[in-house]
Amino acid sequence: MTDTAVKHSSAWTTFTTASFVLAAGMMAGGIYFLEASFSAKGFYAMAAIMLVNTSISLTKTMRDNEEAGKLVNKIEDAKTEKLLMEVNRADQI
Repeated sequence: MTDTAVKHSSAWTTFTTASFVLAAGMMAGGIYFLEASFSAKGFYAMAAIMLVNTSISLTKTMRDNEEAGKLVNKIEDAKTEKLLMEVNRADQI
């Protein structure tokens, strides 16, 4: 069994970080220049921050569940491999 961990390049990490910063900046600029009262802008800003926060939390939770599934699969594969090796030894005797 091989461990196939995905390693992202520094270019991809930089691109995704820059994309996030640009999107957050555009959203903040849109809220700032919105023709609405200060309290309405505050509610929009709070909603935007909450949306970003929950998006990050959801993504992390989904990734953690996927990683946990991989660990369970590795354990089950190891048990199956051990069982097959024991059966193979019994056949050779």
